[in-house]
Amino acid sequence: MGQILSLEQALAARQALRAAGQTLVFTNGLFDLLHAGHVASLEAARALGDALYVGLNSDASARRLKGPARPLVLEADRARMLAALACVDAVIPFEEDTAERLILALKPEVYVKGDDYAKAGPPEAAAVATYGGRVVLVPTLPGRSTTALIQTIIERFC
Repeated sequence: MGQILSLEQALAARQALRAAGQTLVFTNGLFDLLHAGHVASLEAARALGDALYVGLNSDASARRLKGPARPLVLEADRARMLAALACVDAVIPFEEDTAERLILALKPEVYVKGDDYAKAGPPEAAAVATYGGRVVLVPTLPGRSTTALIQTIIERFC
């Protein structure tokens, strides 16, 4: 089971990974209403290295990015669910709208996002390039998204 860490704690754990010659994989997101698409992406990310750290947008950041009705699941609960996944080694909540600050601090060898970023690229890609990291886009499961899940709930129950 993974841990929920502050950036300072994550940096200490990152140093231990470096000392052991291990590869850090990093991804980030809101992970509101955790679903099979999230899990598949996280498992694919974890397969790319020795440890997977997940940056988690705070509730305030989620509201700025998705609107006042989001997140549906509070940050502490989202963090706990992510940390419970076998493929996740650490969850690091953050307040900003992008994970650039975490990426520049942790310098993961591999940064992963879903292939839904194929056209525009993830906003954090430039930060990864500054230290020579690698950006990998993993396949997303068709029709699996929090927005689609919310729409299904509305259609069936409202």
